[in-house]
Amino acid sequence: MSRLLGILAFLCASFAGLASAEAKLDVRVDIAAQRMSVTTSDGEIHNWAISSGRKGFRSPNGVYRPTRLERSWYSRKYGGAMPYSVFFRGGYAIHGTTAVGALGRPASHGCIRLHPANAAKLFALVKKHGSGNTRIALNGAATDNLSRFAKASSGSKHKIAKAKLKTQKAVATAKQQYREAPTWGEARGQMLLRPALPAGALGFQPTAGPAWR
Repeated sequence: MSRLLGILAFLCASFAGLASAEAKLDVRVDIAAQRMSVTTSDGEIHNWAISSGRKGFRSPNGVYRPTRLERSWYSRKYGGAMPYSVFFRGGYAIHGTTAVGALGRPASHGCIRLHPANAAKLFALVKKHGSGNTRIALNGAATDNLSRFAKASSGSKHKIAKAKLKTQKAVATAKQQYREAPTWGEARGQMLLRPALPAGALGFQPTAGPAWR
């Protein structure tokens, strides 16, 4: 009887260990939608707004595993706090941000930003399930209307259009002035109509006579 109980205890421990080993964390980042879905094999489901890389700083698409976890991190390159960082490729990480008002549209230098509370939750889930059992997938691209700099870009285009119109007006004015200017024949006639200088006047030059030597 005791032997049977021992075997049952061993089997229960084995199954528990197997279930623990198979527990997985799946993180999917939809860059086009600016959303992150998080699911675990033990039934947890989350869906959060993110900020991916803004114009000029695209977030890297691909499938990754966490490379390191940093509860408190500060970017010396970009000068910003990155709490609850889950690094997945070089300097790219999923982390919390104080710029929560920008969540839902691209605003980062390539990292995936989350609300600090959501970043803390993800950080805890990665620690619970382990980096080896965590899959991070980034897919898609931000559309133009989600770009943080869309408005600024439109303003720049407007300025360029105004400068182009100003140049066109200046060219048209110059052409009009050129058309209204007297021709060479008219100018020559006006010069010939001027009174001739007396022979002894300063600046008098004979039109005929011995050649200059």
